[in-house]
Amino acid sequence: MFKIRLDDVRMPGGEVARLDIVDHLSAVAMLPLDNQGNIWFIRQYRHPAAIELLELPAGVMDEGETPEVSAQRELREEIGMSAGQLVQLGSFFLAPGYSNEYMYVYLAQDLTAAPLQPDSDEFIQIVKVPVENVAELIETQQIRDAKTLAALCLWFYRPK
Repeated sequence: MFKIRLDDVRMPGGEVARLDIVDHLSAVAMLPLDNQGNIWFIRQYRHPAAIELLELPAGVMDEGETPEVSAQRELREEIGMSAGQLVQLGSFFLAPGYSNEYMYVYLAQDLTAAPLQPDSDEFIQIVKVPVENVAELIETQQIRDAKTLAALCLWFYRPK
């Protein structure tokens, strides 16, 4: 999924800095929106954070996979649904200070049941939240995952 490398980088002032870089595969995040006006989140324990987080479904792209194919696969693995319509909301670097990981974000609509076997290391609870309640989850810090916050911003502020 990732490698760590040490780069020697000449800085604008001429000095050379040694930088640890996380060389990471690209990833996808999906904002699943059902016909009842609910956004489908997942709740899962994240060991580095030592807490359960409320997040949008997401995952690392497999080698040679397009972002759209990866998005559909991850939706099926994490929430058991396929999207009849995927619309790219945007893309961004997750942590460009130390990693080259790039994430593509999709709005997933026209959801239909199409489960795939989940990854063996994922223990996920699906949480459906009415759109009108999402802002409160952000305000009360019940959503603290950066990719989820960024994806929600892209969706809330998308051109209408």
